[in-house]
Amino acid sequence: MSTKSPISPTVRVQSEDFDPGLEGQRLTAGRKDVGALVSFTGLCRDESGRLSALELEHYPGMAEAELTRIAEEACRRWPLTGLTVIHRFGKITPGNNIVLVIAASSHRRASFEAADFLMDYLKTRAPFWKKEHLASGQDDGWVKAKNADDEAMKRWT
Repeated sequence: MSTKSPISPTVRVQSEDFDPGLEGQRLTAGRKDVGALVSFTGLCRDESGRLSALELEHYPGMAEAELTRIAEEACRRWPLTGLTVIHRFGKITPGNNIVLVIAASSHRRASFEAADFLMDYLKTRAPFWKKEHLASGQDDGWVKAKNADDEAMKRWT
């Protein structure tokens, strides 16, 4: 593993929605060295009709810095030709985008592994706090971390 990445990842923390297709096009525009593009889009689900919205809060500056650190780690671990990470904050209703990871590389394995690594780290280390708003009109409080997410991340250490 080298210490300096040959690419600089794109990292954004924003309240606005994003277009995964457009972001993929931006990552590959004019590039002839991309043989694989793997993307993951995380959506807000309604939890079987129980949830009306998920509210995500973060510390501006800290969240961007940590996402950038994680993205740069992925760029050092795998031979990527491009990487985009977008995470939204604010109140997000079911069916809408929350997070996007797109990893580009010359060969598929690097893109798959980098995207998987990023999602495991984002689920466990990204400084976002989630509050559930129930369809009944009540707040269900802050979402607790899941042991399964911590277990999944262990494979990268």
